[in-house]
Amino acid sequence: MEKLIKEFLHAENMYQTRRHFLNTCTTGLGVAALSSLMGGCFPKKSGENQAMTDPTLPKTPHFAPKVKRVIYIHMAGAPSQLELFDYKPELQKYDGRDCPQEFLEGKKFAFIRGVPKMLGPLAQFNQHGQSGAYISDFMPYLPEVADELTFLKAMYTDQFNHAPAQLLMHTGSPRLGRPSLGSWAMYGLGTENQNLPGFIVLASGGRSPDAGKSVWGNGFLPSIYQGVQCRTGADPVLYVSDPHGMSRDIRKQTIEAINEINRQQYEEVQDPEILTRISQYEMAFRMQMSVPEVMDISKEPEWVRNMYGAEVGDASFANNCLLARRLVENGVRFVQLFHWGWDAHGTDQRLSLDGGFKELCQITDRAVTGLLKDLKMRGLLDETLVVWGGEFGRTPMQENRDGQTLPFKGRDHHLDAFTVFMAGGGLKKGISLGETDPLGYYGIKDRTHVHDLQATILHLLGFDHEKLTYFFQGRPFRLTDVAGKVIKPILS
Repeated sequence: MEKLIKEFLHAENMYQTRRHFLNTCTTGLGVAALSSLMGGCFPKKSGENQAMTDPTLPKTPHFAPKVKRVIYIHMAGAPSQLELFDYKPELQKYDGRDCPQEFLEGKKFAFIRGVPKMLGPLAQFNQHGQSGAYISDFMPYLPEVADELTFLKAMYTDQFNHAPAQLLMHTGSPRLGRPSLGSWAMYGLGTENQNLPGFIVLASGGRSPDAGKSVWGNGFLPSIYQGVQCRTGADPVLYVSDPHGMSRDIRKQTIEAINEINRQQYEEVQDPEILTRISQYEMAFRMQMSVPEVMDISKEPEWVRNMYGAEVGDASFANNCLLARRLVENGVRFVQLFHWGWDAHGTDQRLSLDGGFKELCQITDRAVTGLLKDLKMRGLLDETLVVWGGEFGRTPMQENRDGQTLPFKGRDHHLDAFTVFMAGGGLKKGISLGETDPLGYYGIKDRTHVHDLQATILHLLGFDHEKLTYFFQGRPFRLTDVAGKVIKPILS
């Protein structure tokens, strides 16, 4: 085997080309710059030998973090804040009236044309907990944890279509090619459990959001930092199991031989992606044992599964929430949950606010509440950040198409106002920051942008968002691009 490896790597004239010279020079310089940015993540020469360092090993952030890990719950399609958290009794008085012209002039909408009718809230609101948080009756379980929640009531974004808005929310840019928030967290912090991916994605029923897998992609970061999508089933990660007829010992020997070739090639060409390849082969081998173990919710007591509404064998949002707790409990740095179907336009019953939207609230409310209660009960909430939200908000007027009112109750996409809530370490509990006007159209106080939310998440993980950068295409890039500020009023 050793002889074959040497012959492979030192074949005649293998590296004596202009292409190899350019590749060697550029990757060598790139590794040098990247190594300084990542605090020595990649190997440095020591005499004649080079130590191979796993780029996913734990790293020290800029300052002491408030949380160790993040669970980000994204409701793809954008839930209506006006039926959930942003209580607007004044809007009810305008129900059925023509929309004021100032809401329409110079504005862009995904579908609204002409003059639509205003639409009053379809849910009943009550105040809950000592904080007096307004939560609608569409979410009957969430009031149990009202005093754990931190609301941002005047969020806004730059994008009113789903895919660009989802990309902006998770990568800091509405265009493809940027690393996701989870990838930045992995790049900066590494992972606490070398037997599990540091960034795991769970999509209810396997349904990806409109922007696809780019919202958990690594962009221009090394591919070791991309999210790993897991499924709720016997084979949680595709292609990790041993091929038919191959024993575990043979698989181990095969991977060792492949990685020995990779190590020797890295010493020759210094391409950081070779380190990624080595780490991924080794991680895949370890995951064969660790992933099925941690993904098996049948090991949970029945009363715990009932708290979430989880059922063994389902590919459900409830199961994914329970899995999120199991994953962070086992050292996974960033868990991303996606649940699809919140695009309540009113074109049919399934996409109506009093039909499919209400049903989605009932499906997810119990699981989110169970997750927060479970994390707190286990002492994990103080060191975990949970984020819940969509990609934008919904309009206070009813959607129309071609000037005609739709048959079911629905709202169009809205970028000027929506609500996100968070819970966990480093936050002031039971508060609401931000206020919209009496009809819920504009943020009029303490507005917070998508980049502000991203900067705050990184801050809680111990990073200055302006200094967590990666050199690419001639300049340093960061998650928040050239914007964003930490939302200090919500920090404890």
